[in-house]
Amino acid sequence: MSTRELVVLGTASQAPTRQRNHNGYLLRWDGEAILFDPGEGTQRQLLLAGVSPWSIRKICITHFHGDHCLGLPGVLQRLSLDGVPHPVDVAFPESGTPYYERLRHASVFQDRVDVRPCPVRSDGVVIDGPAFALSAVRLDHDPETFGWRIEEPPGRHMLAERLDEAGIRGPAVGDLLRSGSLTANGRTVELEEMSVERPGQRMAFVMDTGLCDAAVELAAEADLLVCEATFASADQHLARRYRHLTAGDAARVARDAGARRLVITHFSQRYPDVRLLFDEASAIFPEVVAAEDLMRVAVPHRRDGTVPG
Repeated sequence: MSTRELVVLGTASQAPTRQRNHNGYLLRWDGEAILFDPGEGTQRQLLLAGVSPWSIRKICITHFHGDHCLGLPGVLQRLSLDGVPHPVDVAFPESGTPYYERLRHASVFQDRVDVRPCPVRSDGVVIDGPAFALSAVRLDHDPETFGWRIEEPPGRHMLAERLDEAGIRGPAVGDLLRSGSLTANGRTVELEEMSVERPGQRMAFVMDTGLCDAAVELAAEADLLVCEATFASADQHLARRYRHLTAGDAARVARDAGARRLVITHFSQRYPDVRLLFDEASAIFPEVVAAEDLMRVAVPHRRDGTVPG
């Protein structure tokens, strides 16, 4: 069975705490993984989480504040040390290229990994592959910041009862999926008769932003939304000043976007207990998880009830 889940590596914002490492989020998507915003200590958090760096094939950086990128040198050097044979795409705002280059070559090491920079200058698809498309949308923050969206293409959900009635079984089901039509028991059967469209799964990553339409656009119908909730509503003036979201803001983004599950994170050190933020968000959007370091959060099953795979 394939695995799709978020592994939370760190949940702190600008300053880490005794309980919270700097940012870091790894999305396990079947046989590969996408690493988002590796802050300081990410390499060790991967070890504590029991995640092999070998699974990382893409790294996405929203912006170049230190809590979102200072773990990049260690991760890339670890991949080189391990001799990872596959290429690793690194997507980041093009305006931050000088910072990317400094992080990429931050110290002396034997550079053996095929790192492929993917600088982003505008909204749209950054990497389009058979398993999913990775898109970026500019958020409201300084320096320039992009949120990320993973979207699987739609597929088909086969209807067992109709297949049985048509006498289509075993390898013939795969033949029908591949060809779109099949002759069975003397008649031609079309794929559309035997199936319904199965929406692809979607994940959105919204970090460091003021309230904006772009956040809702990124999160539209997301099965899993990871969203910053730096402040409580009582400190809304700080959220507006520094262009961040409150827990209530994050919940409203999820609600307005039609998301299914919300993970709030990127907590200010002023909140040693995030129950306040959880309560604030869950009053608006019930399906919410307050992230904790090393927590794993499953991507919900497909909307039609089938399991990814």
